[in-house]
Amino acid sequence: MKKRIQILLTALALVVLAQSNLSAQDNALSPYLGTWALTLPPYDGAFNAGWLEVTQEDGYIGASVLWYGGSVTPVSHAFLEGGDLVVTFTGNRNLNGDKQAMVTSWLQMHLERETLQGIRYSPRTDGTSVNRESFFGTKLPPDPPAPNLSNVKFGPAIKLLDQNSLKGWEIIGEATNGWSVSNGVLSNNPVQNDPNHHIHYGNLRTVQEFEDFNLTLEVNVPEGSNSGIYLRGIYEIQVFDSYGKPLDPHNMGALYSRITPTMAAEKPAGEWQSLDITLVDRHVTVILNGKKIIDNQPVRGCTGGAITSNEFIPGPLYLQGDHGTVEYRNIVIKPVVD
Repeated sequence: MKKRIQILLTALALVVLAQSNLSAQDNALSPYLGTWALTLPPYDGAFNAGWLEVTQEDGYIGASVLWYGGSVTPVSHAFLEGGDLVVTFTGNRNLNGDKQAMVTSWLQMHLERETLQGIRYSPRTDGTSVNRESFFGTKLPPDPPAPNLSNVKFGPAIKLLDQNSLKGWEIIGEATNGWSVSNGVLSNNPVQNDPNHHIHYGNLRTVQEFEDFNLTLEVNVPEGSNSGIYLRGIYEIQVFDSYGKPLDPHNMGALYSRITPTMAAEKPAGEWQSLDITLVDRHVTVILNGKKIIDNQPVRGCTGGAITSNEFIPGPLYLQGDHGTVEYRNIVIKPVVD
């Protein structure tokens, strides 16, 4: 009987210890859970925005990261190490010839008061050293409730395009200007004549900055071409020749890599298309060619290519010019007024 009691007590102690360990792990992870606006080392003189989401589901830690440009991507693995949060990225890199190497990079992060402090470790492909980049993050508040757009008041319309000049616009950073205006049409022509030398063409931004607003414009995107409309320099509404393609968060009118249009409303390449975009209280509505494809949906962080990860300051309208040929006209903005 005593032996049986001892076994039961030992088993009970092991259960209590396991629960205690799980509780300690949960307590260590809890401050990291949520979404984070990342400030990265300056890139190309103008871009330093990133984003991180940390989740816990079914006992596992998950994470997704946006690092400068491209799409939000899930990490390979996430774990706690001595109170630090570590997330890893594993992928193939090309070596000489047809060979490839699988290389793992990682972010190691800790909290200093309410600021996330981190270092990205990126091994060189040849394995001779590791590059280190410091960054920091600020936790984002929960999504606000969807605004009642019928109660939102907009100010007078502001025409953003001059008839025959780039007045009111400027290139972002140090890059070649492929933009010009003629007869009220803003054109980007990023010509690449030398296959051995790639010219880096610039994105174009308004000098004026805005908070929440309604934006209307027309755009003409040639076959296979690509551009983007950045709201406050933070959120990209995709401009892309996606006519006939399945629904995807990278298609025309999508909030790039974040919100997939509810229907395909694109026109074929080479035709003028209309966009009506409303940004209010971190919620976006997009009407493409008269069809509502995003309906007052929350925006959960910056998109790739944002000029800042701070979603709570005014910013410019900026047009992506480093991808392909595109034309815009009739760009009109109506700021929200109190």
